[in-house]
Amino acid sequence: MGFFKKMGNAFVRLMYGRNGMDQLNLALLWAGLGADLLSMIFIRRVPSAGTALYYAAMALWLILLFRTFSRNLCKRQAENAKWTALTRGLRDRRSGARSRRADRDHRYFTCKNCRSVCRVPVGKGKIEITCPKCGAKIRAKT
Repeated sequence: MGFFKKMGNAFVRLMYGRNGMDQLNLALLWAGLGADLLSMIFIRRVPSAGTALYYAAMALWLILLFRTFSRNLCKRQAENAKWTALTRGLRDRRSGARSRRADRDHRYFTCKNCRSVCRVPVGKGKIEITCPKCGAKIRAKT
């Protein structure tokens, strides 16, 4: 067995029964990287802000390491479930916008009153759409 295979097996044994990386850890990773980059930029211009960002980044890295190597899976999964519930709206909006851009058979209009999205087939000309939620009128060209 080669060196890298042995190291991989040792890492698998180390991580057995531990939390590992999840969505909250990925968010902590990106936030830590962002805080590190900003601290490098601000340390020369505003030393107090750069130092504060540096310590914030270090705190994020420590939380990330603690969560990654934690064996208390129930608590870490509950934390991750809260995080995914908190960010679900943002992810749903992004995936909805992506599918609306891919749809070539329909035009999508947003109601100015209630922000609901109305779908209309393409090629109907100038039309007046009635919002299904609030009843407001939208005049548009498809």
